[in-house]
Formats: sequence, structure tokens, C-alpha cells
Amino acid sequence: MSSEQWNRREFFAALAGGAAAFSIPSRAFGQNAPAPIKATRLSDRITMMSGDGGNVGVILSDSGLMMIDGGLPERASDMLGAVTGVDAHPVTLLFNTHWHFDHIGCNETLGAKGVKIMAQENVKKRLSVRTTMESMNRTFDPLKPQGLPTQEFSKSGKMTFGKEKIEYVHIPTAHTDGDTYLFFPDANILHTGDLLFNGFYPVIDYSTGGWVGGMARAAEEIARRCDAKTKVIPGHGPLASKDDLKAAGEMLSTVTQRLEKLIKEGKSADEAVAAAPTRDFDDKFGHGAFKPDAWTRIAYTSIVRHSQKS
Repeated sequence: MSSEQWNRREFFAALAGGAAAFSIPSRAFGQNAPAPIKATRLSDRITMMSGDGGNVGVILSDSGLMMIDGGLPERASDMLGAVTGVDAHPVTLLFNTHWHFDHIGCNETLGAKGVKIMAQENVKKRLSVRTTMESMNRTFDPLKPQGLPTQEFSKSGKMTFGKEKIEYVHIPTAHTDGDTYLFFPDANILHTGDLLFNGFYPVIDYSTGGWVGGMARAAEEIARRCDAKTKVIPGHGPLASKDDLKAAGEMLSTVTQRLEKLIKEGKSADEAVAAAPTRDFDDKFGHGAFKPDAWTRIAYTSIVRHSQKS
């Protein structure tokens, strides 16, 4: 077995520990049937799709549908079939919250049909070239041209889709360097992309600008946009609330501070792991794909990489 095949097996085996959170299809583990894709109606015009890679938002209008992210590439037909079950109108806009493979699975299929794909400019940059994600020990080939974003933006902005007003906000360095969250003020619904992993330690892609301190600030910023009634679609995990964002922000901020102190003291990654900086959060967040020691190493490395670029 090649090292590339072994890395892929290890990757999916790691995710198996948090399969419910990551929603990796069961056939990735050699099973016969993929996990079902579930539609949860959040308002008259907004639905959350879960069960296929990252959570997907679907926005209805009289003339077409908007999708926020698109799940895994190998399940594009499953996802689009599930979306058709929500509403028969065609998808006319696909919004990528960031570049990761479990969120851009419908890009090539929809792009080939002429659907507009919208994303922050760093997303197109990453999807256009062969890109390594060290924290997952994986390298991804560029998408075909039809799968690349056709409408880019550099900063935050506002738009309207059908009757829904939308505010989209770019967070420069957090999960990656191209993350965007979307807020629907009239519906009081917010889609975080992978700026929130609800209830477990998050992926931090330090290869493309992500770092744990940026994740902490992102969670705190997004929480300030919410009230007690806001419905929050996380990148992974169940539907969330402002309290979930605050809990994630507190965990991420505390761990960042502890690791920064250890790094300033000259502690190695092994010594940081031995110090157990996540100890009081493991019961709540330590049951996903990343166990505490592995995630501590990722968070530690993300701080080192970020400081080198600052």
C-alpha cells in the first residue's frame, strides 16, 4: 500500500471517531450505503442539509435556489438530489464558505451547468492549485476550471437573494485564510462554515493561514451577531446557538493563551501536550475526530506558523 493510500485510510479512520460530527459517508469506511442526507427547515425559505461532509444551507426564491457549500465530491449527486427534494427550482448560486474538500463537492457539477459560484478570493486561489493540508496529512488537486468561483470578493459585503437579505463577512485568518460566514437578519439565521465545529475540537488548517487564536476571535465575533433566538448552522455538528458559539470561543481563547505561554517559555510540542492545556474542556470537546493530544499538537503548530508570518 502506498503512503498516499495509507494517509487517506488514516484520515478517514480518524474521522470515524467523530463520524456523526463530520458526516463522512459510510462507504468511506467500506460500508454499502452512504449516510442519509437530512433536511431541517429553519424558516420558510432556509433549510439546513446535514449528513454529507459539512452542513449545507439552501435558500429558496421564486426563481431559483442558493446553496451555501456543497458537501463531498463523491456525493454531489446525492446532495443535489436531496436539495431537489426541498424545492424543485434549479440552483442558481453556490456560495463557498472556504476551500476544503468536504464543502466544495458540488462545485464542478453545478459550475458545468453555468451556476454562478461565489467565494472570497483566497478560496479560488486554493482551489486553482495543488494544495496541501498538513493537519490532515492530505494533498488536493486543483478543481477543473468549471468548478472554480466565478464571482470573487476580497472583503465583507451585502447582497439579496430572492426575499432574503444577506450579510457575508470574511474572517482573514481563522480556520483558513478564506473563511466567510453569512447572516440572514430577517430570518435571524447564521451560517458559520467551518468557523464553528459545534461540540468538538475543530480542524485548523495552518497550511493555508488558519490558527487557533483566529478561530477564537471568529467565534467571539460571530457570537456578538447573535441573540438567544438565532439559529446557527455550524460547519459540522448539530444546529447551534449563541451559547454554543460562546462556549467554543471560551475554549479556543483559553487554549490559545495557555499554548502561547508555553511557547514563550520555549516548550516543545511534546512538552505542550504533556501540560494538558485542554484538560478542562476534554469532556465537552474531546469526542470528535481529534483526541486532545492530537488536537493540542495542531493548535500548537498553528500558533507557531502564525507567529512566523506575523
